[in-house]
Amino acid sequence: MYLFICVLFFSCSRDVEVRKIATEDFFKDPDKSSFHISPDGRFLSYLQPSKGKLNIFIQSIANGKVSQITSYADESIKNYFWASNDKLFYMKEKDSTELYQMFSINKDGSQKNQIQTAAKSRIEIIDQVKRDEQFVLISTNERIAENFDVYRLDINSGKKSMLIKNPGNMVDWIADYDGKVRLAIGSDGVNESIYYRENEENDFKIVISNNFKNTLKPLGFTKEKNHIYALSNLNRDKLALVDFDCSTGKEIKVIYENVNADVAEVVYSKSTQELAYLTYEISKREIYYLNNNIKKIMEEVQKQVPNQEIKIIDKDQNESRFILRTYTDKNPGSTYLYTVKDKSLIKLADLNSAIKPDEMCEMKPVTYKSRDGLTIHGYLTLPIGKKAKNLPCVVIPHQGPSTRNIWAYNAEVQFLANRGYAVFQMNYRGSTGYGKAFQTTGFKQWGGKLQDDITDGVKWLIDEGIVNEERIAIYGFSFGGFAALNQIIYHPNLYQCAISYSGFINLFTYLKSFPAYYKPYQQMLGEMIGDPEQDADYLKSASPIFQIDRIQKPLLIAQGVKDARVNVNETNQFVKELKKRNVNVNYILKENESHYFKEPKNRLEFYKNLETFLDKQLHPDN
Repeated sequence: MYLFICVLFFSCSRDVEVRKIATEDFFKDPDKSSFHISPDGRFLSYLQPSKGKLNIFIQSIANGKVSQITSYADESIKNYFWASNDKLFYMKEKDSTELYQMFSINKDGSQKNQIQTAAKSRIEIIDQVKRDEQFVLISTNERIAENFDVYRLDINSGKKSMLIKNPGNMVDWIADYDGKVRLAIGSDGVNESIYYRENEENDFKIVISNNFKNTLKPLGFTKEKNHIYALSNLNRDKLALVDFDCSTGKEIKVIYENVNADVAEVVYSKSTQELAYLTYEISKREIYYLNNNIKKIMEEVQKQVPNQEIKIIDKDQNESRFILRTYTDKNPGSTYLYTVKDKSLIKLADLNSAIKPDEMCEMKPVTYKSRDGLTIHGYLTLPIGKKAKNLPCVVIPHQGPSTRNIWAYNAEVQFLANRGYAVFQMNYRGSTGYGKAFQTTGFKQWGGKLQDDITDGVKWLIDEGIVNEERIAIYGFSFGGFAALNQIIYHPNLYQCAISYSGFINLFTYLKSFPAYYKPYQQMLGEMIGDPEQDADYLKSASPIFQIDRIQKPLLIAQGVKDARVNVNETNQFVKELKKRNVNVNYILKENESHYFKEPKNRLEFYKNLETFLDKQLHPDN
């Protein structure tokens, strides 16, 4: 770490002026996004704003002709896929909720059919393999809110027929290449079981059961009968890619494991039943190839776009054309079409053409020790043109907490660094990617050791002289907002202010907020977060709404009225009580928003308020 700090201090001998980039440029929505390719490789599809909402457009690869096939003005299309060479399947929100309407439509925009489901039911896609021109496998909880049954959906007529009635404990279904559901995941709230059957005529039987702290996650079937690829940390700490025999319930071999990190992403072709590559990330994303053809393709692309991270987004059925995404920490990236035959790489769109990478700041991986000896990984982004000394700082705990920060372009981070702030992100205990032990040490520590990891990181920055201890703010979204509030409650002298965007304020309410289909996980949530009865004192001490008398520093709070995770009435009362105590609170409340602000104007308003608030609190002499 000493070497790292020296590099920071001597990389810039004096402060220089840097262009202030417009807020609108950082948070500009892509002109085109969510690219897919038809199974026959002849057409591209993507989402593009029209009438203020995202709609589907189709482009012929042969002649470049573009047609718009949907034209919604009420809600954007959430996601979609090619169900066949001529038909697409898409989902759009009903009314700013987490429920969706589902439709099928021809690629020329004709024969649009809405899939009829009960008013408050949810639909999930089981199988997207483009082998059948007529049917798609789905699951829906319209019969019983807590249970998802399996249906075969006729995408031409919109009619569905039940294939499997959920016995009450199944939480996931997995189909083989032929579209037969042969795997199921069951849960009793604490233990998870894998069920298997050789064919549709047989009953599902338990293959293996594990406590939820252990993972055996099926990815798909191999070419070997009864075998599946799976991610497993059974009898090991890190998630490894394994070959698992469902007929014996035994792991046959380890295909890949890394002693320092979980396997994160596995690219697997369901149509060929072959593995392409996997990734893992300690500080930066690393790729391990499992298919030589894919490796050659990626190496060829790397020659044409050097020094870029590359991801496969989609491919046609014959794997002759690929849609790829590139990015770096300074570049939001671009989407490309790669044709294997002639090695041609055609740019389809930039994610944000307003961003110039040479004006962005480097995201540096860092590590520090927690007070109880854990190694905590994180990222420090320093403003261009500033000495790495005595800087104002914005600390950003990530959401989740069972997610992680990654090395990549981050609009929020670059926006704040452009404003002259050091930006500090950490993967505190409970974060994913670093193994089972690291993640489980965060259980029931939302208001305890997990918060200590954040505090220890901030104190490390102060001790190293990188940040000014009197000019530190903390900002977070969702769990990150909860963490920001907890930090100023327990460490009021460490921060000048805090920003909570849809942050949890009451863990009792949060635990009750999950929809009915989360019921099988309720006991698991109790073990991870806390049981409302057995851990009532702890949950109360960790909930900001019960600690109002300890909050003194200025706050910026943003909340959507339709937020299903954070009760808006509680937030209103929270803000009201704080103001009664003369706490400086800026409150942004948006009528038609939920947990995350979808409307560009609302997001832009929030970030402009964030900039003004930070400038006032961390630069009081301006």
